[in-house]
Amino acid sequence: MRRPLDFMRRLRPAEHCGLPPQKKPRYGILRGAFLAVVATLTASALAGAPQPAGLATSRTDLTPKDLARVIAITRPTSDFSKPEQFELMQGGAGTSKKDVNKDAFSQSSANISFEEEGTFKLGNAIFRKNWVSSPSSTQASDGLGPLFNERACQNCHLKDGRGHPPEGDSGTTSMFLRLAREASTEEEKAALADHKVLNFPDPVYGTQLQELAVPGLQGEGRMHVDYQDEKVKLADGSTVSLRKPSYSVDGLAYGALDPHTTLSPRMTPPMIGLGLVEQIAPADILTRADAADRDGDGISGRPNIIRDASSGELTLGRFGWKAQAASIRQQSADAFTGDIGISTPEVPKHWGDCSAAEKTCLAQPNGVQERLGPVEAPPPVMDLVTFYSQNLAVPARRDLDRPDVLAGKKLFYDMGCISCHTPKFVTRRGTPNKAQAFQLIWPYSDFLLHDMGPGLADGQAVGEATGSEWRTPPLWGIGLTQTVSGNTFFLHDGRARSLAEAILWHGGEGQKARDRFAAADAADRAALIKFLESL
Repeated sequence: MRRPLDFMRRLRPAEHCGLPPQKKPRYGILRGAFLAVVATLTASALAGAPQPAGLATSRTDLTPKDLARVIAITRPTSDFSKPEQFELMQGGAGTSKKDVNKDAFSQSSANISFEEEGTFKLGNAIFRKNWVSSPSSTQASDGLGPLFNERACQNCHLKDGRGHPPEGDSGTTSMFLRLAREASTEEEKAALADHKVLNFPDPVYGTQLQELAVPGLQGEGRMHVDYQDEKVKLADGSTVSLRKPSYSVDGLAYGALDPHTTLSPRMTPPMIGLGLVEQIAPADILTRADAADRDGDGISGRPNIIRDASSGELTLGRFGWKAQAASIRQQSADAFTGDIGISTPEVPKHWGDCSAAEKTCLAQPNGVQERLGPVEAPPPVMDLVTFYSQNLAVPARRDLDRPDVLAGKKLFYDMGCISCHTPKFVTRRGTPNKAQAFQLIWPYSDFLLHDMGPGLADGQAVGEATGSEWRTPPLWGIGLTQTVSGNTFFLHDGRARSLAEAILWHGGEGQKARDRFAAADAADRAALIKFLESL
């Protein structure tokens, strides 16, 4: 895994938790190496084309002085005797320092204006509102479905936090099955190669299984999960029980699935810090990619190059479990359509994910109101939901100066976890909202795809992501999962019931780090977990 260039001299102390001012830089810049063109961008993505802005391999927003400061301050630490400067404020100046409780993920960025706080609250109201089926007297809220997974964004993103797999009678509110198949014709293969599509839907059930329907229709079926226990013996003789899931669908209402359709469970991730992730410079992500593993460390990391739906340009995917969305707005539009069945300007499908084979679904009325525009969620709705999603604050760190937390941090580094879970970035200057501009942030993710081995593979390709690759999820806020969500389910399908289980599921590129954790003594494992719980 390639890492930012190291400097011999330390950055001088700073005054605030965005990137600090520095009037007198004390070091030079080995700029050429840092700005090298990333060799891992796929030839199919860039052959014969000018470099798109979304795939820029240099930071044109920074002066040489600023670039030197960014490189120096994001360099991984080697001093674990005390917390790093600004480490408390892991979301930059927008970090929330509110009391830790079940609303810890629902606070607005601390550095937005009073006026923007009003916009945030309006967005929150739309995020929470239940949509209804058409026709309805509440004309600004109808258009639900006809097939859907939930009636409101908040019903899946519970308390703006992590979802959970179906447990007992809890249902599948915050986890669903993504449906897809690979290309089967030359035309489909050409569309994939040109990044016109990410994959292909099931011919009957579309891109995801929708368990609910408006009155008069049947839901498509119900996810069924079976677990098989697998015992893992650690080096100190202790045993951890992992649960290996298998997925199927009960009660398919519209015929059989295509035999080539794969089922991929997707649990809703936390919403915090998304606006900051959106403003990480593409170059800072791409420079960490090493698809050919040229440095021989066993960590490759690849970007998911996708086509931006609005501009048509190739760009960097950075949201979703397989980095399949480039922007929060597009991710929100996809969720409106796929999860709730609401059309937007970005995805103007008034019948949601209904396929051509589901004729009774397509015969239902939609919620388009002529006075409000040609879609069910017009631009003002998308503006508000996007702003809300961009400005959910990252909570401040806790207990970061405790000796066991500092020891756990050192172990996290020494075991190689930061090869994928990159600690720090500095966001771009000149962002659409100044609250996200030039902020030192600590997401602990490289936002690249990594092969996590057969144990975590879902067999479903998404764009350039293979069936065994996943985007590195950010770790900030992970220690508050129990507080916010009332559970400790981790990974893309919630199979892990603890942080230790999540680590032990790592395979592929994460195998070495996983094995070091398994080989550690109980005290070291506990310290590493304490560090994660402080995030």
